[in-house]
Amino acid sequence: MILEVAILTIKSGLSGEFETAFRKASPIIASMPGYLSHDLKKCVEVDDRYLLLVRWETLEAHTIGFRQSPDYQTWKQRLHCFYDPFPVVEHYTEILG
Repeated sequence: MILEVAILTIKSGLSGEFETAFRKASPIIASMPGYLSHDLKKCVEVDDRYLLLVRWETLEAHTIGFRQSPDYQTWKQRLHCFYDPFPVVEHYTEILG
């Protein structure tokens, strides 16, 4: 299992719109081959900051299967306009757990 981690900083005042757009976009990512689950967490200390955690069967399920799919373009259209700055996405593998 690969854990995709992204800290999402949303343009000031657009958190409500982002949350609505994310709910609408969630079925896109959930339909991808190799997708396992995802969580979106809102930061308590910093307004307009979120943590996105996506579990994938393999790294390629995300980097190739999702990012190179036509559905990724829809995902981008719905969500990327909210980010400032654009998030760094990292991938992690489990050591203990």
